[in-house]
Amino acid sequence: MKIRTYKPADLPTLYAIDQVCFPPGISYSKSEIARFISHRGSRAWVAEDANGIAGFLIAGKASREVGHIVTIDVLAGWRRKGVGRTLMDAVEAWAVEQRLRMLYLETAEDNHAAQRFYQRRNYIKIDEIERYYSDGKAAWVMAKTIRD
Repeated sequence: MKIRTYKPADLPTLYAIDQVCFPPGISYSKSEIARFISHRGSRAWVAEDANGIAGFLIAGKASREVGHIVTIDVLAGWRRKGVGRTLMDAVEAWAVEQRLRMLYLETAEDNHAAQRFYQRRNYIKIDEIERYYSDGKAAWVMAKTIRD
């Protein structure tokens, strides 16, 4: 498994992965994914092996010192095999390079597996946003201090 930066030819595959990783109301449209990636200050990493893309992560600068993880998607067959950890390592290394003080993300209130994954990486729940998703579900905002 290798991590590389996004290439425009990846967009259809990233969209397809997002559609299977998240239900309607949480998954993004192809144009939303493209917009997140093309936003100034954004980065996208792709995890792939010889058989294709297993997952990806999109992040960007929310401000000069704060980064936002927009999405991390890992195909079901690749979960618990280090793909998510490796993608998170990449975004956290980028945050250090960018001299960010904090990274944050949102995760569905009922996605306990994701919450445990982030907590193991020292992300803490800092806020709950009611009706965050279009299906009415709330989200937890989880954040990690990168440097003080």
